[in-house]
Amino acid sequence: MFHYEYKTKGTCSQLIMLDLDGDKVHNVSFVRGCNGNLKAISKLVEGQTVDYIEGILSGVQCGMKGTSCGDQLAKAVREAYEAEKAAS
Repeated sequence: MFHYEYKTKGTCSQLIMLDLDGDKVHNVSFVRGCNGNLKAISKLVEGQTVDYIEGILSGVQCGMKGTSCGDQLAKAVREAYEAEKAAS
């Protein structure tokens, strides 16, 4: 498992932590933000692929922010995947 931490930009959550097993995402957790919603997102993406998560969450906006915690998660999983490949 490859552990990754992503500092969010433009959202109430401040940090996303996750583990990757190849292209499968596990153990997603958020620091700060809307607790119930973020726990739900974490459960819904458990075991899903980077491509799947990007496909459903990229571009989702929260109000007028231009991003959301889901959109930031899509960025985080892609960045983590690329970092894992570079480390191999």
